[in-house]
Amino acid sequence: MSRIGKRPVEVPNGVTVELSGRDLSFKGPKGEMGFKLVDEVVCEVKDNFVTITPRDQSKRSRSMWGMQRTLVNNYIEGVSQGYTKELEVNGVGFRAILQGKILVLQLGYSHDIHYPIPEGIEIKCEKPTSIAISGNSKQRVGQVAAEIRSLRAPEPYKGKGVKYVNEYIFRKEGKKK
Repeated sequence: MSRIGKRPVEVPNGVTVELSGRDLSFKGPKGEMGFKLVDEVVCEVKDNFVTITPRDQSKRSRSMWGMQRTLVNNYIEGVSQGYTKELEVNGVGFRAILQGKILVLQLGYSHDIHYPIPEGIEIKCEKPTSIAISGNSKQRVGQVAAEIRSLRAPEPYKGKGVKYVNEYIFRKEGKKK
């Protein structure tokens, strides 16, 4: 039994969920999104709750049960509140600047890095050392944050690079005489 799948997903006020065949569509204040359910689960929308149940007791349908419920929950949270990831730029002379729809990063290379901001993603740079990435899709926000972090991942000796705000960098000791 899936402990996650058993719980129904509550639909908050201002969000509408429509089921047509295997397609679920979500509409809310942060936009609209949709996805297609797998064949192994059955979905039911009624009384501001979305319930996912497995079609049969096969291993695949039981494994898809909790995953599909989590995806529905993520989509509902995305169109109602949205998702945000925050990055921090550490290093002397390292900074991030927003120029229109392009994020310009100076990360200690001989050139500036121009990162085009994808559709549906919003990036803010309150300070030159902080980047806030927000959007309604958890997957896309996380993907953009991971791509920006990979441009100069934090190194273990001085901690220079781009890291998540809540990330801990394991530090190494330097050379010894």
